[in-house]
Amino acid sequence: MTKAKRQLRFGAFFSVPGCHPTGWRHPDAVCETDLSMKLLADMARTAERGKLDCMFFQDSVAIPGSTAVYGGKVFREKNGRQAHIEPVSAIAALGAITSRIGLVSTCTTSYNEPYNVARRFLTIDHISGGRAGWNLVTSQAEDEAVNFGRDQHFEHGIRYDRAAEFHDVVVGLWDSWEDDAFLRDKASGQWFDYDKMHILNHHGKHFNVRGPLNVARSPQGRPVIAQAGSSDVGMELAARTADMVFTAQDVIKESRAFCDDMRGRLDKYGRGPEDIRIFPGIMPIVGRTETEAREKYEELRDLVDDGVGIAGVARLAGGVDIHSMDPDGPLPPLKPSNAARARQERIIAMGQRGMTIRQIGRVLAMSQSHRVLWGTPKSIADDLQAWLEAGACDGFNLLFQHYPKPLEEWVDLVIPELQRRGLFRTEYESTTFRGNLGVPIPKNRFAQNARSIQVPAAAASND
Repeated sequence: MTKAKRQLRFGAFFSVPGCHPTGWRHPDAVCETDLSMKLLADMARTAERGKLDCMFFQDSVAIPGSTAVYGGKVFREKNGRQAHIEPVSAIAALGAITSRIGLVSTCTTSYNEPYNVARRFLTIDHISGGRAGWNLVTSQAEDEAVNFGRDQHFEHGIRYDRAAEFHDVVVGLWDSWEDDAFLRDKASGQWFDYDKMHILNHHGKHFNVRGPLNVARSPQGRPVIAQAGSSDVGMELAARTADMVFTAQDVIKESRAFCDDMRGRLDKYGRGPEDIRIFPGIMPIVGRTETEAREKYEELRDLVDDGVGIAGVARLAGGVDIHSMDPDGPLPPLKPSNAARARQERIIAMGQRGMTIRQIGRVLAMSQSHRVLWGTPKSIADDLQAWLEAGACDGFNLLFQHYPKPLEEWVDLVIPELQRRGLFRTEYESTTFRGNLGVPIPKNRFAQNARSIQVPAAAASND
């Protein structure tokens, strides 16, 4: 039998009003995408028309940089990402007006409780018919702590330790009911089978949660879990918990090494290489000609605000006062960041290549340190095909510099080129997010355990 050709998968990363922090100033940008549910709904329909795997919403429970003080005053920047609709609520609404696309929302383990998170995402999974996803994060923004009664952010190691236990509680609650637990039998008056309801009784280092959850099991087994940590501890958490991983390599060799490393960690958790999908991030800039694409790229590059970029470096500097230094000088030695460790490692690597603070800031400001890929639909498809065939990815997480036009250009120009090559679906394979990703449905842990301790029929016989 001929082996099926591997195909690409795509997530659309929605960081409204644009993943380029000053892209909202572009003439084509519709700035109101940050708070307009109508515009988000229109874009969801566009993404679904393009057969994308999912829409992925970032989140923060603070204004970026709002607690950072430099030279005695709060630093003011032109970053457009200051306020946006709470994304867990947004994907619930989008689940009602779409039918196939996966809907992923970030929700931090640092400033939430497991029972509430389990209940919200499982409810959205039912609303959408099995298309919800949870982007499990530990909160990199230190500004969030003061909004939750804390003087400072959780230390990096504690955040990940808490996140691992948080995950275990959530998925345990998602298994509170077996698939066929609810009988709703009018004749007998039995609403559910008590033997198929399971109480978690979790007692751990960070949480004590009895359960059960008061929402039935997911139409797709459980919501999809995404993870974006690329530090060693983040990768370990992803290997244990994630169905899809978002990452930020910009060359094939590094991305292939990341994929091999990630899949090499799965066996210890009883998982196989097909249990996870890996999506490096790219910011595509599409032109009908190379000249048009280059002009678009240069226009967006010129929109970069150095203040925004340098502020991004400062937030990753581990407390080193970047604003007091010459922006055209070298990046100084940094203290370990309590925010995004993997992102800090990337800017340190840029500094080691001789880039100045200003230059590093421009990379951060342009694409959040992800790869910028500009070209025609053909040249972009060539690039993506090379990555897929090299085993450097399963697909890509698409960062659009503003909305909605770059998303529309991707769907109308690049997707047809990939479909012509047999590299992307022409129809969704399933009605569920897991089905389209091609990752397995997790078995209910309690049902498995119940079956494993059942007395064999022969042993139970009175003969």
